[in-house]
Amino acid sequence: MARYLLRRFISMILAIWVVATLTFFIMKALPGGPFAREKALPPSILANIEERYHLNDPLLTQYADYMVRLVKWDLGPSFKQKGRDVNEIITDHFPVSAQLGLSAVFLSLLIGIPAGIISALRQNKWQDQLAMFLSVIGVSVPSFVMATLLMYVFALKLGWLPAAMWGELKHMVLPTISLAGFPMAFVARLTRSSMLEVLQQDYIRTAKSKGLSQRVIIYRHALKNSLIPVITYLGPLVAGILTGSFVVEKIFAIPGLGRYFVQSINNRDYTVIMGITFFDSLLLVGLNFLVDLAYTLVDPRIRLMDGRK
Repeated sequence: MARYLLRRFISMILAIWVVATLTFFIMKALPGGPFAREKALPPSILANIEERYHLNDPLLTQYADYMVRLVKWDLGPSFKQKGRDVNEIITDHFPVSAQLGLSAVFLSLLIGIPAGIISALRQNKWQDQLAMFLSVIGVSVPSFVMATLLMYVFALKLGWLPAAMWGELKHMVLPTISLAGFPMAFVARLTRSSMLEVLQQDYIRTAKSKGLSQRVIIYRHALKNSLIPVITYLGPLVAGILTGSFVVEKIFAIPGLGRYFVQSINNRDYTVIMGITFFDSLLLVGLNFLVDLAYTLVDPRIRLMDGRK
């Protein structure tokens, strides 16, 4: 177990380093710069700005300085938002994205898992066909289309919910449903296919032959194993949602991290782009590690030893 944890920790560090390195050099390779404008700055002013932010240093020197700042959790200043640094932007706006993201994840699991179970138990019946039809729609319709339709119907036409802004519970309803549409449908399909596979296993047939009720067979023996693919999907899902859905936050004017990431791309605010990308990679590798640990809780037969499951 200790050897596995050490290897996994080293692999996580390497993955984060690769992401940070690639992001840094890609930003430097892009044409233009954060201070490029339609009206060019005088050369003396541009030189002073580059001197202030050390943009005129050799590329490898800038890279080394950036790596040192990452270790110290100093993501640097924003080039476009005066008086703010990347750490402050993440601290102020990540909680908003996290609140929206956790709501969407909870809704996805709350509806997706039961829908998948019912669909598997009623295979080829109307319940199964209805659930799979809705899941196809959820997987096929992009989040920005879903968000636009929900806003048009429930905000503009019916007036039941606000179309934008943030701060109250009613502001969360439409963006949460928009953000949960795809993962909810995907979780339902994963649960269904996994449950159908588990129900064909020998130990399920043995449990049936012993006269156990269907409820006991499903919830005590089949459900845990059928949820393993769902748990695998949760790692990247939660990381992606928590860091902010760029389109949904933009449509509903939500002051989350995704909205500022889009703005930083439009403004070529390279430090914000690199900082949010680095933060996203930290969440992704950390949540994937927690997923591996969760395997042992769901299925006691899985053990993390010597780098193997």
